[in-house]
Amino acid sequence: MKESVVFWLLALVPAFSFAQNTHFASAAPTTDTNVAQKKPLDLKERRILPLFGEISKTSEQIDQEIRFLSECDKSFTNRTEASNFFAARAWEYLQEGALDTACYRFNLAQLLNDKNVDAYWGLGVVSYQRENWVDAKRMLSKGVNIQGDNVALLVDLSTVDLKLYAITSRKEELDEAAQLLKHATQIDSTYALGQYNLALLHYNLNEFDKSWEHLHKGRTLDLSQMNLDFVELLKAKQPDPQGFFK
Repeated sequence: MKESVVFWLLALVPAFSFAQNTHFASAAPTTDTNVAQKKPLDLKERRILPLFGEISKTSEQIDQEIRFLSECDKSFTNRTEASNFFAARAWEYLQEGALDTACYRFNLAQLLNDKNVDAYWGLGVVSYQRENWVDAKRMLSKGVNIQGDNVALLVDLSTVDLKLYAITSRKEELDEAAQLLKHATQIDSTYALGQYNLALLHYNLNEFDKSWEHLHKGRTLDLSQMNLDFVELLKAKQPDPQGFFK
């Protein structure tokens, strides 16, 4: 079973961001680039865009999809099984830094089953690693719309909101992150990255007591996920009330 896709992206100002690694914030090099849309896209270019670029399908694309679905119907018990297979392979490619290949496999997973949360989650990760923050938010939101009680996915979406806030300074991004994190922690308050994102949220709100509170909750839950650079930033704003970090 695929490990939970989680990450803690600290994006306090537009020029200052760093991440911790699992699927979402893979340390693998992001060698693939975004496809410029200055000319009509051929099928090869569409394949490596989330949801095939969400543009009208050509007759060639439709024909290839029909053949693909037919082959999957022969090779798998059902399309849900096939979708899960392609999503699993996509995560493997993503971990290797092969973003284009991963994106295509996630697209195929979604084509087979448009309710496969992993397909949208993975496309959100691909978009994130390509620094397409808006696409990342849109893809992750599609996953949340299907599975609104997935704590790790909710927290990942909140992280994208925090990143967008660092870029845009729009308060609505913080408000949405707060709502997502409230919902996530109501489901599971022991999810460490949810607590770390709450620490970042309150840091951005200049609520440093609360930031420390959630940082320590995250620390006690999973110390390995804590980012010491963020600790230093928080210490510069306010000394640790617990005196743990000198």
